[in-house]
Amino acid sequence: MSALLEADAVSFRYDPGTPLLEGWSAAFHPGEVVAVTGPSGRGKSTLLYLLGLMLKPREGRVLLDGREVQGLSDRARAGLRAEVFGFVFQDAALDATRTVMDNIVETALYRGDDRRDATRRADELMHRFGVGLRRGAKPGQVSGGQAQRIALCRALLGQPRVLLADEPTGNLDPDSADLVVDAFHDHAARGGTAVIVTHDPALVARCHRRIPL
Repeated sequence: MSALLEADAVSFRYDPGTPLLEGWSAAFHPGEVVAVTGPSGRGKSTLLYLLGLMLKPREGRVLLDGREVQGLSDRARAGLRAEVFGFVFQDAALDATRTVMDNIVETALYRGDDRRDATRRADELMHRFGVGLRRGAKPGQVSGGQAQRIALCRALLGQPRVLLADEPTGNLDPDSADLVVDAFHDHAARGGTAVIVTHDPALVARCHRRIPL
């Protein structure tokens, strides 16, 4: 099966600084959940930003469906991020000035989805992941675990082909963590790809394979 997403001899460093990635390669296929592991400071989060087209490698290539994407314009890359990728950041990365619902649906609206339909789907995801909040609630009014599940709702709303997650179970109790991991596998079962940076051995054990960094 052809790779959906691929890093080919990717290198990256922040100026000035020690290289975080040097000649790193891996391929990610539809239908799999992949754990990326390694010591802190090795560049795991940076790798997700490279794979998700938020950063450009200094050397090497990032390919989506076999097509090089690192050389595309910023506008084209932003369009691909909205259409193809869903992100779950380690700190949830919710906009504190906007409601939880607005945080969840913003990417869908950027793509041009109907607000009413996006809100309905967001309600369904919030119910699925046990995020029971009053209308108008802001991110500052929720717990860390709720914020992480809200970020997952946002990532899944557009049914992305690629789901990128950075320590997605770090703030969750075991039952909530199981629910989140089940969501990754449901995503893969529908033909998507999930790439998860994690230190959690229980999460690694439930992935199809592990790639050390």
